[in-house]
Amino acid sequence: MGLSVQLTAVIFVLILVSTQHPAAGGGHDPLLVLDGYEDDGIRVKCFSERLFSEVQVWWTDGKGDNVTGTPLTTGTTTANASSSIIVKPGSGNSVSCKIIDKLLKTSTESSAVIADVFFPATSPWLAAFVVILLLSVFLVIAAVYKLRKNNKTTTREKNAEKEIQKEIDELQVELDEETARFKNENQDLLSKIEKVQNELEFRRAHSNAVNITLDENCKHPSLIIKGKNRVKSSTQEEILPKALVVATEAFSGKKHYWEVEVGDKSEWELGVVHEEIRNTLRSNTMNSFQKGNLLSLQFSQGKYILTGEESLQNCKPCSVVGVFLDQEFDRLSFFDVEEKHLLKSLSLEFSGNLYPFFSPGSDGKWLGVRPVCVENHYTHRDILPQGQEEINKLIT
Repeated sequence: MGLSVQLTAVIFVLILVSTQHPAAGGGHDPLLVLDGYEDDGIRVKCFSERLFSEVQVWWTDGKGDNVTGTPLTTGTTTANASSSIIVKPGSGNSVSCKIIDKLLKTSTESSAVIADVFFPATSPWLAAFVVILLLSVFLVIAAVYKLRKNNKTTTREKNAEKEIQKEIDELQVELDEETARFKNENQDLLSKIEKVQNELEFRRAHSNAVNITLDENCKHPSLIIKGKNRVKSSTQEEILPKALVVATEAFSGKKHYWEVEVGDKSEWELGVVHEEIRNTLRSNTMNSFQKGNLLSLQFSQGKYILTGEESLQNCKPCSVVGVFLDQEFDRLSFFDVEEKHLLKSLSLEFSGNLYPFFSPGSDGKWLGVRPVCVENHYTHRDILPQGQEEINKLIT
């Protein structure tokens, strides 16, 4: 409102009244009034007292070109005529209003010059600023949209990754369970196969059973023989060299198997000796054993010890020991008869006639050669298919 008043005042100051050409009657010059800002310009109204019977208004700009204003209107309550036009920057900043009375052939004209300072301020950078602002807003919106889309995609990917990892973990657990089950089943199967193989090997050895008798004429003086198959020490003092008794039977080929009851004895020794040692013992001239002429399995202080001071690990004490002399393959083997399990095998390092020997130790308990039932002898032809059939059943 204050700006309109200022502009009106300026208009009044700057109005240049043109020459009047009254032909008849009288009147006043048109009155130019600032009506306010509109459409990036200033609306200027032209008023004239209605002293003419018929009037016409012309507008011209600062260049003298005719411009079109609003149609001429006539007031009903006030005797005046008016028209308006919008003056925009760059139009010469001047405008003229000319009212012509066609009937009386008279005209009046008023002009006004409006300084640039009164037009709405515009900046050459405004359009660029607006474009940049719009682009910035667009970019921000696009960035926000992209971020939200990326966040959603990332969230979906993370959720999918979690699901995949969960499935992988579940599959890994199942795999571990299956692997453990397979290992257990495989271990059980291997144990069963090993047990069957041991039993098969035991049966093969057992099929070569022979009868053994103790030789009264081939024993240490401190030993007592009972019934030709049992022996014990008459003293509980340690005897050096070993107090042993040799069997009557000599073996020089093929395969031979016999069993010895050791019971719960705390010490004993079983094996084979060369004929040289047996002859020395019969002549009562043996003071020491010649190295390489004796192979044995010894039990002492809860441990099994082979010839050469090699101890056996993870072998529990047994009450019956099977001895298998295989001179075809030069091997001496010892079995746990109750478990049908091989304890250990030794390689024969000498040949010739070999005699079973027995050393009961000095614990005062009996050690006996147990007769092996020969009426149900197994042959190799019987044992091999039977044992192999059991192994095949376990594998399948």
